[in-house]
Amino acid sequence: MPRLLIRLAAIGGASIACATAFAQTSVTVAQPADIRSTNPGVNRDNTTDGIVLHMVEGLVGYRQDGSVGPLLAQSVEMSKDGLTYTFRLRKGVKFHNDAPLTSADVDWSWKRYMDPKTDWRCLSEFDGRGGLKVVETSTPDAATFVMKINKPSAIFLDTLSRTDCGMTAILHRSSVKADGSWDKPVGTGPFKFGEWRRGEYVTVTAFKGYTSPPGSKADGYVGLKAPLVDTVRFLVVPDGSTATAGLKSGAIDAGQITASDVQELKTDSKLAVQTPGQATKNVLLIQTRDPLLKNEKLRHAIAASFDMEQIVAAASEGLGSVNNSAIHKGSAFYGAAQKKGYRYDPALAAKLLREAGYKGEKITIQTNKRAHVPSYTVAVLAQAMMQSVGINAQIEVLEWATQLDRYNSGNYQISSFTYSSRLDPALSYEQFAGPKDKQSRKVWEDPQALKLIDESFAEADPKKRQALFDQIHAQMIRQVPLIMLYNGLDAWAVRKRISGFSVWEGKPRLWGVSVATSASKAG
Repeated sequence: MPRLLIRLAAIGGASIACATAFAQTSVTVAQPADIRSTNPGVNRDNTTDGIVLHMVEGLVGYRQDGSVGPLLAQSVEMSKDGLTYTFRLRKGVKFHNDAPLTSADVDWSWKRYMDPKTDWRCLSEFDGRGGLKVVETSTPDAATFVMKINKPSAIFLDTLSRTDCGMTAILHRSSVKADGSWDKPVGTGPFKFGEWRRGEYVTVTAFKGYTSPPGSKADGYVGLKAPLVDTVRFLVVPDGSTATAGLKSGAIDAGQITASDVQELKTDSKLAVQTPGQATKNVLLIQTRDPLLKNEKLRHAIAASFDMEQIVAAASEGLGSVNNSAIHKGSAFYGAAQKKGYRYDPALAAKLLREAGYKGEKITIQTNKRAHVPSYTVAVLAQAMMQSVGINAQIEVLEWATQLDRYNSGNYQISSFTYSSRLDPALSYEQFAGPKDKQSRKVWEDPQALKLIDESFAEADPKKRQALFDQIHAQMIRQVPLIMLYNGLDAWAVRKRISGFSVWEGKPRLWGVSVATSASKAG
């Protein structure tokens, strides 16, 4: 038996024994990699965030629709000038050591994040290097924390909520050792830190003293967050086939699967398959400074040559849906304007090519063959469709590191690419919009578009922001600096003995999860 299967069987057996000891309230979740640390927003990746955010919480957090809601705060008040934020803390919240949450803990946590020695990923978002600066904090009383910033910002609360920032988690000072070095997270989340056996697993245990935010159901990282199982074991299983075998045998309760495995596992009577969407963006970047592609009519011809439905169906194994907007479909800002995109029209594409004066010059599509990304499939289909209307499209397959270097330097004609999640639309547009003379990796540098995007960062009123985003989208469709195809998605399989399990933005959520009483029989 291969080593991974032996280890899985051994740990799976321990998991089942543990479930019996805890009256069938233990759940095992397969993760493709180990965590990097338990320190929120420090030495992290997406897998790390997904586990750590079960143990810690911030003042605010993301809702399911990408908006921001109170979490440890009961309410958030913004001054009329947009410079002062007053956070009123929820009553009855305790840390995992049963100490009550006070504004002094918030203040201590914030000062720790702002200390460069902490090496917090998001320090530059708040110290002025990115334009925004927290200029003052205060604690008027034990239940109130106040933050003042240097200029109005529509994304201030969004940035506090970001999962890569560790949700700016509020920690008890016992999370660090006497010398200030990191020990373990003593937070306020629904689960407490249990054990980390490096390279094998991480366990978290239910915090019996947890006080949930208000809500009748889970809502992103806010809403109802009840810990209903005693123990969750996040098991490191790098090999996808091993994870699938564990799901089928019952040694694993939930795990990520490949899109190609979805149909097979749907036929397993003991498994349920979930395919939640994400805010990642699968795109074709177009270099608008290229001697050929600076011609807007040629870019429109390329867009008209694409049967988007066919591209997305093939690239996502039939699970995705077309979205030509930089705003993901789950966003509160995704509306009628964002649904307007490109139309498949080969005859129009041929007409535009003639009007553009295209003479059959080669246009190269850069791509890679990394697993779990659709880059290569998208490139192959794009090439075929462009060729069918008379465009001399060729593919260049690169190692991912090389393609990333070419992207960062702007050295491409077309690049099949994937952007990571950005929930706020302003941040999503900022990923690819900006002056190329200052940042070569930027894709869209139209001055009017950049002005509108800058305005969306400062405008706090949702209706006014929506109007800005509608204008930006319409302008992007007109100018075709890149072609958005579809948002990414996950595929997960879950044992049917598990209720309430969900995945959001690539991260499993174990609050609200329960185990059927017949778990030992269901296997």
